[in-house]
Amino acid sequence: MKTLVFCGLLALATCSASAQQAPTKVKIKTKAAPAAQATPVPAAPEWARTYAATIRPEELRQHLTVVASDAFQGREAGQPGQKLAAEYLVKQFAALGLQGPVTGGDNPYLQHFPLVRGATAPGGYVQVNGRRYEWLNDFFSYGPLPSPFLTPTVAQPVFVGFGVEQGAYSDYAGLDVQGKDVVALMGAPQDERGRALLRPLGRKADYWDSGLRKAALAKAHGARTIFLVTFASAAAFRKEGQQFASALSEPAFSLPDPGPAIIDTVSESIPPGIGVYLTSQELGFALAGATRADLMGYVRGLGQARGPVPAAFQPPTATFYLPQTQQQLTTENVLGFLEGSDKKDEVLVISAHYDHLGVKHDTIYNGADDDGSGTVAVLQLAKAFVQAKKDGHGPRRSILFITMTAEEEGLFGSEYYTAHPVVPLAQTIADLNIDMVGRTDRKHGLKKHFVCVVGSDKLSSELHTINEAANRDYTHLELDYHFNIPNEPEHIYYRSDHYNFARRKIPVIFYTTGEHADYHKATDDVEKIEFDKLAERAQLVFYTAWELANREQRIVVDSNKP
Repeated sequence: MKTLVFCGLLALATCSASAQQAPTKVKIKTKAAPAAQATPVPAAPEWARTYAATIRPEELRQHLTVVASDAFQGREAGQPGQKLAAEYLVKQFAALGLQGPVTGGDNPYLQHFPLVRGATAPGGYVQVNGRRYEWLNDFFSYGPLPSPFLTPTVAQPVFVGFGVEQGAYSDYAGLDVQGKDVVALMGAPQDERGRALLRPLGRKADYWDSGLRKAALAKAHGARTIFLVTFASAAAFRKEGQQFASALSEPAFSLPDPGPAIIDTVSESIPPGIGVYLTSQELGFALAGATRADLMGYVRGLGQARGPVPAAFQPPTATFYLPQTQQQLTTENVLGFLEGSDKKDEVLVISAHYDHLGVKHDTIYNGADDDGSGTVAVLQLAKAFVQAKKDGHGPRRSILFITMTAEEEGLFGSEYYTAHPVVPLAQTIADLNIDMVGRTDRKHGLKKHFVCVVGSDKLSSELHTINEAANRDYTHLELDYHFNIPNEPEHIYYRSDHYNFARRKIPVIFYTTGEHADYHKATDDVEKIEFDKLAERAQLVFYTAWELANREQRIVVDSNKP
């Protein structure tokens, strides 16, 4: 799962072995028949048990032994090991008889897309009114971001007040920020006495204190970068910059073609496609073209008007320079399509990411659980549904199996797919996403048969009910919802590929077993996977998918619990 990084930046900005359970026997009442009559076929609901039973620990092990082998070199996006893994997955989908749904490319199973890998070089600065402000001393980014300023670039920033939009209140009203660099004050709109001008959004009284939400809003309005003005002292800001110097020098990935911007001010992750920078008080004031007195006057005007007002000051032109070494890469999502019967135009997505961290300091990070476990579960789910169709038992709706790439770099595979879907998103009924389901986390004992369920109730009450019923009737796992509570501190809901479906209002379930001692370490190997439990969890996904694909009505979208 994508790791949340740079938690300290937020502070500054605001001052996944027991035996497999045997299927439960169900008595089916039938009328007496002559001895010569053939044995009755199972009732329709029992076909699910038949095909779920094809998801076996030994086959999961066979696939994972390949996918998480040293030969695939950690499957880092854009690197040779990832290409080998993609080739393996294509062969598996093709052998099953799934269709390749991608048109216009060299391989109908591969959705290619570009990535840029950049590393910050020394010498970055912003120059305003003849004064030069230095990288790390006066400004730095939210995480290692790709630079839009590879050469000295003269631009006219746009001041957007607090950079928020809620109801009738919009700091962007009347402003053209397309392709421009915006300057926003940290914090929420308030009057000169510090009284909030906006009501708390939901349960989050500090909603707009998040610079990342402001960045997502700026991106939705087309901005190239956002500079967030902090009010820390120069010394405190410089200390913070030096603290993150090492991390900020790490290579960063970007998605050059993220597709149409959508307003997403819920996620607590860095939005792709926009530069996000924190500035010292001095640089922030200079970029805004304002003094402290000017800004106090602006805040006073907000309080009097109880809404946005034009600023009495004008940002000057500035020169931005943030050099990087950049490498153009191509990576691939792997897609397999199973056409449904009478409801084939509606599509269920079953997903997992197959990329991992690659090779670091000559050590291979095999990612057996993260997310080799989810990847091989998708292969077995595909096999089960293909067999059901061959036997004449559905599914009614089509199913799209996607193994995503570049999840570890920023959920980029799902970001790209949802912006460039092979089936219109309006026809996509749900995404069942599987990420790290082969281990036992720190919270549960080894004898526990459990899975963590995330997001099932956030957009569709029916989806939540269907998953619970599937578990009650078939798998009997402990369903753990501790990652699903409001304001969950690890932000798990936002950290895997389902989220890019959810933010486009497509119901999701994220199946995981959480972090363990080998999470994102070179020790995440096949030998530590609990394949019996992996099979059980994959079977729960199957039963839920079976109902979604075969029920009469598609599930409703009737909730919104970000």
